[in-house]
Amino acid sequence: MKPKASKRLSITWISLLCISCFFLGAIFTLIRLRMSDSGSQFILQHRRDQEVNVKKTQEKHVTENVLRTHKAIEALDKSVSMLQNQLSVRQSSQQIVDVSTTNTSTEGNQRKKVFMVIGINTAFTSRKRRDSLRETWMPQGENLEKLEKEKGIVVKFMIGHSVAPHNILDKEIDSEDAQYKDFFRLDHVEGYHNLSAKTKTFFSSAVATWDAEFYVKIDDDVHVNLGMLASTLALHRHKPRVYIGCMKSGPVLTKKTAKYREPEFWKFGEEGNEYFRHATGQIYAISKDLATYISNNQEILHKYANEDVTLGSWFIGLEVEHIDDRNFCCGTHRDCEMKAEAGEVCVASFDWKCSGICKSVDRMWMVHVMCGEGDKAVWDANYNFLR
Repeated sequence: MKPKASKRLSITWISLLCISCFFLGAIFTLIRLRMSDSGSQFILQHRRDQEVNVKKTQEKHVTENVLRTHKAIEALDKSVSMLQNQLSVRQSSQQIVDVSTTNTSTEGNQRKKVFMVIGINTAFTSRKRRDSLRETWMPQGENLEKLEKEKGIVVKFMIGHSVAPHNILDKEIDSEDAQYKDFFRLDHVEGYHNLSAKTKTFFSSAVATWDAEFYVKIDDDVHVNLGMLASTLALHRHKPRVYIGCMKSGPVLTKKTAKYREPEFWKFGEEGNEYFRHATGQIYAISKDLATYISNNQEILHKYANEDVTLGSWFIGLEVEHIDDRNFCCGTHRDCEMKAEAGEVCVASFDWKCSGICKSVDRMWMVHVMCGEGDKAVWDANYNFLR
């Protein structure tokens, strides 16, 4: 009986052992599967992290390359801009040389080398004003020719023509010019509101006719000491681009009834603003380079209502030295007289309130006596003019 019981017991244990092994195997297999899934997920996440890092690295490199490319483009742009500026300067210099060597005068000869060209702005109706200058500070006849030959100073009344050329007004100027030979005729229609255009035409025509170191514009109701003017300009002859006169800045007038109203007032900002600094229009001088610049660019230079503002606007964006010389605008009442008595004569004299010498036809001689430098001063002026 006992052996049977022992046999049953061993079968039971064997069955339990088998079942236990099965469950242990199942558990072990499940654990391995979970570990395998976890490892796969870890690997997958690691790969994703690597891909993100690689992408970030690539994006960083792309950004750096873009920045480097942008900087390279900027550097290239600057280089191109510098080359363009250098080319422009060389072209301008070449144009100046070309003008110096190829432009001819109205007589068909090469331009005459002179020290300065003075254009006195005048009108058809200003015969008495012209005569008042001829009788005082402006040489006549042989002395006018001698002044040009020996001192390199050209002095001319500049005037255009009437709307209908060759009418009685033009013929009167023809007759006067035949007598005095002191006119510079411009291809320009005369008119007070065309002064800006006349100024541009004067400088362009003067550059084409004379090779001067300076070009000067003067109104016909201003007293000038030619010797002092020449000596003053000679101080600045080695400066390439100079703009000399009495610099001022007045209000931009907007009212339609104002004498010097600026139709384009809106370009100068808010109402009540003032113009940029510019030389007063009674007298100013510019160097050769600036006159040549006006000549070369006359087709695109903008004209404002006022001539002096217009000239100043042409030089705003250029490398120009503005020289504010108050001897270019002495008053006629005691101011210029006191300076003359002290041996420091003025370059030019006029009355601000009249934008010239008040009643200049009657008073020019008196101003000349009080403020003049003497007839010999211009001949004694030493500025080494080279023909």
